[in-house]
Amino acid sequence: MKIRFLGQSCFLIHFGGKKLLFDPAISANPIANNELINTLNPDFVLLSHAHGDHSADAEKILKNSSAKLISNYEIVDYYGKLGIEGHPMNIGGKWEFEFGTVKVVNAVHSSVFPDGSYGSNPVGFVIYNQEACFYFAGDTALTMDMKLIPLTCPKLDVAILPIGDNFTMGIDDALIASDFVECQKIIGCHFDSFGFIKIDHEQSKNLFKSKDKELILLEIDEVLEM
Repeated sequence: MKIRFLGQSCFLIHFGGKKLLFDPAISANPIANNELINTLNPDFVLLSHAHGDHSADAEKILKNSSAKLISNYEIVDYYGKLGIEGHPMNIGGKWEFEFGTVKVVNAVHSSVFPDGSYGSNPVGFVIYNQEACFYFAGDTALTMDMKLIPLTCPKLDVAILPIGDNFTMGIDDALIASDFVECQKIIGCHFDSFGFIKIDHEQSKNLFKSKDKELILLEIDEVLEM
C-alpha cells in the first residue's frame, strides 16, 4: 500500500492494484500544488461528502479519466446527472470491488455542494483485502459509532483521521478515536490549510507518542509506503 498526501483530506492510495483517490479538492486548498490535478489518473474516486474543500476537483478528474465514483447515493446521483458513472452506497453497506471491500461507516458532520445541492449524510470508508485494512474517516466529530469498526471489520493497519479541530474533531478527540477504532498508527488530515485548522505539529505528535501511538503528518505530495 502506497499513500500519497495531496493536501487537506486528499489522498491517492495505491491499493489492491488500483489507484484510489479520496476527496479531491486540490484547487480549493491554498497550500496545495494545483499542477498535480492533471497527473493523478485514478481508477476510483471516493467522496466522503459534498463540501467544496473535498469535492472541488472531483468532476474534472472524473471526466478526464476512466475513474468510477464511489460515494453515497445522493452524491453519485448528483454526478450521474453530469454524465459521470458511479457506484452508490450508504452507511452500513459494503461491496467487493476489484481492489477489495469497501464498507461505508458513519461520520458526524454536514454535507452540501457549493451550489447548494443536497449532499446527504457524510460518510467514512473502511477498505480492506487480504493484505491490509485502512480507515478513511472523512470529516467527522468523535462518535461512539467508531467502536463498531473493530467489531465489523478486519484489524486496521492505519487510520486517516481529521485533526484540525473547529470543523472536525481536534487532536485530543482524534486520540480517543484511535482507541475506539483500535489503531496505533494514525495519519492526520484536515489541518493547516487555512487559519481555523492550523495545528502545532510537535505537540500533536508528542501527545500520541505519550500513549505509545504514532501520528504521521505528511507533507504535501509526500508518499508513505506500508
